[in-house]
Amino acid sequence: MRTIETIADAIATGVETNGTMKALVYGGPGQRTWQSKPKPVVRDPGDAVVRITTTTICGTDLHILKGDVPTVTAGRILGHEGVGIIEAVGPHVSTFRTGDRVLISCISACGICDVCRKGMYSHCRTGGWILGNTIDGTQAEFVRTPHADTSLYHLPMDANEEAMVMLSDILPTGFECGVLNGKLEPGDTVAIVGAGPIGLAALLTAQFYSPAAILMIDLDDNRLRVAEQFGATALINSSNGTAVDQVMGLTAGSGVDVGSRRSAFPPPSTSVSQFSRQAAASRTWAFTGSPCSCISKHCGIGTSRSPRGSWTRRQYPCCSNSCGRGSCSRQSSSLTASPSATSSRPTTRSGTPRRNAP
Repeated sequence: MRTIETIADAIATGVETNGTMKALVYGGPGQRTWQSKPKPVVRDPGDAVVRITTTTICGTDLHILKGDVPTVTAGRILGHEGVGIIEAVGPHVSTFRTGDRVLISCISACGICDVCRKGMYSHCRTGGWILGNTIDGTQAEFVRTPHADTSLYHLPMDANEEAMVMLSDILPTGFECGVLNGKLEPGDTVAIVGAGPIGLAALLTAQFYSPAAILMIDLDDNRLRVAEQFGATALINSSNGTAVDQVMGLTAGSGVDVGSRRSAFPPPSTSVSQFSRQAAASRTWAFTGSPCSCISKHCGIGTSRSPRGSWTRRQYPCCSNSCGRGSCSRQSSSLTASPSATSSRPTTRSGTPRRNAP
C-alpha cells in the first residue's frame, strides 16, 4: 500500500505513478464510454480512496446523459452510489482505515459548515452532491471521496452489497421525499405514482409507519407486480386514463391521505392532487424530473421542496439525520431492498460486461 507521503510526492512532481483504471465517462449528451483513466489519489487531508466493489445507476445519471445537468461536463466519470473497500486515507481521517468496507453516501458533507450544522448536508459549502457531478464519481474501479469521516459509513464484511448500495441514494431519497415529507401516520391511505426504484423505496419505507393501504400506480404491469411483492395493497395501471376513478373507488370517494409522485421523467398523466383528501394537500409530494405544476402549492417544484422553501432532495446522507446513524442499514435486511435492482452485471478488467454472468 502506498503511503500518503508517496502520493503527495507524485502529486507534487506531476508524475502519475498510481496506474490506471476503467471508468464510465460522460462525453456529452447521449455519449458515454468505458475509458482508461488515472486511478485517483488522496488530494486533501480528509479524503479517502475507495476501491469500488458494487455500484449502480440513478435516474439522475439518466438526466445527465440527456444533457439536463449542465454542471456535469464532458470527461466526467459518472456515478454517486457505491460500496467498496478503502485503499488509502488522508492524515486527517480518523474514523476509517485501509481495508474497511464502506458505503459511500451520494452526499459529501464536511459536517462543520453553517449549512451542515442546520442538517442540510446537500448544501454543504465544500460538498453536497459532487460525486459524478463536479468531481469524478463511483462508476469506476476506484473513487476519491472527500470528507471521508462524515461521508462514508462502515459496513459489516458479510453485508449484502446489492442491498447496501441502495442506501447510497435510492432508498433514503424515497424515504425522505415520499415518507418523511408526506408526514405519514399509522392508518393513512397512501398513493404512490410511479413504481420505479424511488417509488419502490417509498413503498418499502412507508411500511415502517403502518399505513392502512398503499396504492401503487404505474403504466407497466411488470413494475406493478414487483410493487405487489414489496407490499403494495392495491395495483392500478394508469394507461387507460382511469387511475383517479380507481383510486376514488378504492377509497369510497374520499381520496388518499398521502400522495407521492415518484416519476424521474415527465409526464405521467395522473395528478396526485386529483385523488388527495381536502385536508391532505400539505402531504402531497412530488419527485420528478421537471417542474410540477399539477401538485399542490406546498410541493414547490418538481424535485421536491418543503413548504418552508429548503431543498430536501438528498438532504440526509444515507438517512443518518432522519432515522439515526446506521438504522437504515439495520433495517435493510428485513426490507430486502436488493430486488429493486432489476439487473446486475459484473465487469471484466477491460470494462465490458461478461455476457454469461450468473
